[in-house]
Amino acid sequence: MDITKYSARMLIADLSERRVSAEGVMRATLERIGQVNGAVNAIVALRDEEALLAEARAIDAGPIRGALHGVPVAVKDLVNVAGVVSSQGSPLFDGFVPETDDLIAARMRAAGAILIGKTNTPEFGLGSHTFNPVYGATRNPYDAARTCGGSSGGAAVALATGMVTLADGSDMMGSLRNPAAWNNVYGFRPSWGLVPSDPVGDSFLHQLSTLGPMARSPEDIGLLLDVIAGFDSRLPLNAPHGSVSPVEPLDLTGMRIGWLADWGGAFPMEAGILDLCETALGVFGQLGAHIERIPPPFDAERLWDSWITLRSWSVASGLEPLSQNRDALKDSAQWELDWGLALSAMQVHQASVVRSDWFRKAVEVFDRYDALILPAAQVWPFDVDLPYPTEISGRAMDTYHRWMHVTVPVSLIGLPCLAVPAGFGGQGLPMGLQLFGPRGSDARLLSIGAACHAATEWPQRRPALQ
Repeated sequence: MDITKYSARMLIADLSERRVSAEGVMRATLERIGQVNGAVNAIVALRDEEALLAEARAIDAGPIRGALHGVPVAVKDLVNVAGVVSSQGSPLFDGFVPETDDLIAARMRAAGAILIGKTNTPEFGLGSHTFNPVYGATRNPYDAARTCGGSSGGAAVALATGMVTLADGSDMMGSLRNPAAWNNVYGFRPSWGLVPSDPVGDSFLHQLSTLGPMARSPEDIGLLLDVIAGFDSRLPLNAPHGSVSPVEPLDLTGMRIGWLADWGGAFPMEAGILDLCETALGVFGQLGAHIERIPPPFDAERLWDSWITLRSWSVASGLEPLSQNRDALKDSAQWELDWGLALSAMQVHQASVVRSDWFRKAVEVFDRYDALILPAAQVWPFDVDLPYPTEISGRAMDTYHRWMHVTVPVSLIGLPCLAVPAGFGGQGLPMGLQLFGPRGSDARLLSIGAACHAATEWPQRRPALQ
């Protein structure tokens, strides 16, 4: 069997039992990258082949190193990896080679992974479309004329095309969920605080963005989550983590699932998305769950106003050291910087009050439903040369990111959410669902996803790239 089609669980088992060698896996990985990466541009800053093979041989010659023993992993290019160019997609950092790993890279390396290079991302991760002036655009493997989404677009494409079996991503406004949906793979946004960020700068105020795993199955998601999650005493709001692996399919009989569709019309959708998502919901029903379409539990505009205030405050806090180089930043980064720096403390407080109101209301909703579902995106993958959609079904978008409004209910209050493949639309393009639950329901959501995966196995339908 082609090693690049293995699940991570199969690959790790074979590596750990010495049925395959790390060197053999590395050779197969590099061969696959050579075959397909030129068409999609997902993996960037790839390390030297001989250095990678030497590292693989050293692993073969030594003891089992951990849960990811010998597995090749390309790390999202928002994460510093020692000895590897880490540009964040920005000309300001082009050629920057850090001397130390960021926390998530260090944890994967300590677990035995071989960090082979980077996966492409938008500049500073801003925008759900992976393009930047350093490496260019990453293309959708199901239609190279279209975007792969973002900001974890390179990671999703690398998974979809078999260049890696596991990938890390990050998610503030759908950056794991959107590319997972558009590339027919799984992406998991964990409960906020479960996967720690690096213990630098402020560790108290900003609770929107999180790191998380991506893979071709919920079982493989669980394997990587167990490596990257866990307590760090240097972070005050970091949550403890009990192992979720092995992730096993859950019996969905009698489960109550709320379908939020387009949030009562507040989230405009391109034609065909809701129809495909409702067809995908039928899988949950066939497995015994009770699906109920429910009205919007909270006002969408209040969510949005709270979101753009807290998001811009957070993003501007990170970009502020670069404000003297404002003209070197892309337009969306300039927008976030200008908006965020103009906010008052009371505006931020009032936005957080709305966030708190939504959190309390969500708790009430989860008293009645085991999980909720929304589409993972409001548009199909669009032209790769278009920076972002400016309208959806005739409705104008008033910001560069309003077209991802559908991800805000989850992001605003740090809920765990699994992006689940929903199949393919009329043009052969993938779409996905957001399956989410209350904070702390991470393991349960993965088990629900595993049940659906066993019934569909959508990601195993690899795009027809040579």
